[in-house]
Amino acid sequence: MTDLTNPHCEISDLGDRLVVENRNAARRNALTPDFYKGLHHALELATDNPRIGAVLIMGEGDFFCAGGDLTMLIKAQEMSEDQRRARIDALNDLMRAVVACPRPVIAVVEGGAAGAGLSLALACDMIVSARDARFTAAYVNAGLVPDGGLTAALTACLPPQMAASMALTGQPVGAERLHALGVIQELTEPGEAIMAAMALADRLAAGPAEAQAAIKHLLTGARATLLEAQLSAERDAMATALASREAAEGITAFLAKRPPDFRRLREDS
Repeated sequence: MTDLTNPHCEISDLGDRLVVENRNAARRNALTPDFYKGLHHALELATDNPRIGAVLIMGEGDFFCAGGDLTMLIKAQEMSEDQRRARIDALNDLMRAVVACPRPVIAVVEGGAAGAGLSLALACDMIVSARDARFTAAYVNAGLVPDGGLTAALTACLPPQMAASMALTGQPVGAERLHALGVIQELTEPGEAIMAAMALADRLAAGPAEAQAAIKHLLTGARATLLEAQLSAERDAMATALASREAAEGITAFLAKRPPDFRRLREDS
């Protein structure tokens, strides 16, 4: 099915699986309220229908998701802190829905995932990725802090030093390295991630729906306390960071295609 009223989210119901496509390729599939709405709908449909064996999330074109749209984030500096918290809570609710869905959710990554796009990929139960994809906790490059549960996910799936490196430097990590660490379940050649994800969905759709739902509940329950704590902590930290001088400099520099001058801000303090 395709919701023609939602330009940023296409849901394909293939009977035993749903394929959810973020259709915002012009902005490297940055997250939008329309995509939030569409993915919530798909997850609710999967929850209510045991015939659905998996939900596949992918991006239009050659990039999974670039996270928040910085052209929209810069407007957050004009909002009240309560308004900024509400925007971040909308992202957090989406991540909760991905984790809570009783059906396996698979991230299908081409090109890469950055910022909240990385948060979304790591919220999924499994990741199938092209081997040339790059994963970036890009927030620090814009003077911001992670959100969407990213600090919980990085802490859970990576050695502490590597999690710190990704979050504090914003340097990308290749899919092959994350595959070696067990974060990515399957690597493919570029352009072939969706085919491998479909094959994985075949296996899942042939399995026992109730047992799979129970297993997922047990697995996610083991990390739910950390996730909830970090979602709240990240929301508060991000609401503050969005109003900071560093965020103004980082976002403005990104939009102007120049390096941010955070050193000047340090010296002016």
